[in-house]
Amino acid sequence: MMQHWLTKKLAATIQKVAVSMSRQQKHFFLLSLDVILFMVAIYGAFGLRFSSVDPISETLLPYIWLILLLIVIKPLVFMATGMYRPVLRYAGLEFLFTAVKAVLVSSGAFVLLAYLLGFLRLPRSVLVNDALLTLFLVVGVRLLIRWFVNTIICLASQNKAPERVIIYGAGTAGSQLARTLAHNHACKPLAFVDDDTSLHNQIIQGLIVYSPKQLSRLIAQKSADSILLAMPSVGWTTKRDILDRLQSLSIPVKTVPCISEILSGKISVKEIRDIDIADLLGREEVAPDPELLKMNIGGKSVLVTGAGGSIGSELCRQIAKQDPKCLVLYELSEFALYTIDMELAETYPSLNRVGCLGSVADKSRLSSIISQYRVDTVYHAAAYKHVPLVEANPAPGILNNVLGTFSAAQCAIKCGVPSFVLISTDKAVRPTNIMGATKRVAELIIQALADRPGTSTCFTMVRFGNVLDSSGSVVPRFRKQIAARQPITVTHPEMTRYFMSIPEAARLVIQAGAMGKGGEIFLLDMGEPVRIYDLAVQMIKLSGLVIKRDIEIKITGLRPGEKLHEELLVDSANARSTKHPKIFCARESKIHWEFLQPRLEELFEAARCNDSASIKQELKKLVPEYMPAKGEVKSIRAITSSGIMAKAVGEK
Repeated sequence: MMQHWLTKKLAATIQKVAVSMSRQQKHFFLLSLDVILFMVAIYGAFGLRFSSVDPISETLLPYIWLILLLIVIKPLVFMATGMYRPVLRYAGLEFLFTAVKAVLVSSGAFVLLAYLLGFLRLPRSVLVNDALLTLFLVVGVRLLIRWFVNTIICLASQNKAPERVIIYGAGTAGSQLARTLAHNHACKPLAFVDDDTSLHNQIIQGLIVYSPKQLSRLIAQKSADSILLAMPSVGWTTKRDILDRLQSLSIPVKTVPCISEILSGKISVKEIRDIDIADLLGREEVAPDPELLKMNIGGKSVLVTGAGGSIGSELCRQIAKQDPKCLVLYELSEFALYTIDMELAETYPSLNRVGCLGSVADKSRLSSIISQYRVDTVYHAAAYKHVPLVEANPAPGILNNVLGTFSAAQCAIKCGVPSFVLISTDKAVRPTNIMGATKRVAELIIQALADRPGTSTCFTMVRFGNVLDSSGSVVPRFRKQIAARQPITVTHPEMTRYFMSIPEAARLVIQAGAMGKGGEIFLLDMGEPVRIYDLAVQMIKLSGLVIKRDIEIKITGLRPGEKLHEELLVDSANARSTKHPKIFCARESKIHWEFLQPRLEELFEAARCNDSASIKQELKKLVPEYMPAKGEVKSIRAITSSGIMAKAVGEK
């Protein structure tokens, strides 16, 4: 106890002194230390040359002026070559190169000066020995200081033992991660694991590289606490296979950012995060088409409704990258608008953006904004999307999702907006809930307006499933429950959903909208549906927990309006491929405007009167396939987007 107290006291003193010293004072300290080392080096060089040296002997005195000149030249060269610029505690291999350069240049400068002046001659063996001793002392003393300071601080901060980790991936990222962790006292790397057989039994950063087959034994032998996956450039399929194997080890798995995040400069490889289910649900993305991304955005004025929502905010981020003339953020929630506006201000300081508060149902407000900023493209993402909430509040759902879309579309036509894109959902297909039915009615409105003679606005719709980490998604809810060690709540063991990352969905929406000619419903390839129960199991295992022992999975039953399976299309025969491999186009049943408009008025009147029964009746008239859920919802076979792709490719 006393020893630990003394160590903490010493560490606190060292830190206090280090903090109190300015950079100039630290430089002066190192410079003074180097001068002493230079004198020790030249003295040692003479000792090696003449076997033994007395400081005042006749052997040393004849060269005293040369020695003093050498000690003056060296500090000047060291300063010129940048020896005092690196922060000693974090200096890496580049510091060694700088030291070698400084020693060679200083010795070379002295030799050149001696040659030019003629009488400044030291024995050649003394110069060689002096250079070697200088390099050894300068580098050695700095490493010793760094080791001492790091060790003292490490011992003082060890209120708990460091996390013992095994690094999966012995490549560039793994090596850099191990080097970073050497200065991070919270983690202690134990070994590398890599699939490359040529690296097995090799030593990298002082750690042995093992085969993945030895992982289970390694974890037990070395008492590892977690595995760090350091393979940012590996393909998604390979990464998923590795994660699938690691799940059976019942040990937490963490990772470093993907290569695109590292190359963008936003994130460093040393930033470790927990492995998330998104790493398993992700897909290999097709590179976006730059022409499609810019077509409706570059140099144009763009408006996004619901700009503060999950999809709306990501659309704003993607739009900002395409150099719009102006980006108008239209949002009802003040806080949501403030959040995305501040983020864009910091990330894209040169972006011409405008934050506007307002409801999409307020035609006067929306029209004035579209006219004021001469909007060329509207992305309509504003909607209530939480199924149980809309089920319990049908009137606001109608007024926001249906009337809001109707109003926004009318404003676009009135103001001559060239392009209007509706963000729809897979829940609009054979809806069993009010939210899905409202989105299908919104699609019917856009289809009908697109077919009206004389409509100058190009109306298109994009339909897709769940996006990862959106508000209300199961992924963040499961994550919170696992962190709190609460039972994970799953509504039904057979429930499945499609998943896609928010950035990919936003990019595909932009590209799909650019391909629209008017009235199309675009479908995004969502991959294969994922069973929610399996998703919960994977998240538990990736957290290093054991089901039933550490955490429970609780089946709560389907919520009002929920389906077991979602669909992207009523009839897959209507799907056709487009120029983008992950975007498909469909033309579904529609209602002509002269028949649709009176039905809409009846629906709006029922919503204004807050008549839930009438709302459902009107929705059934508009959407015949709308079947409100009664008790247990029967399983509906999902038409996977992979099946759509296969059919579309076959028809080409």
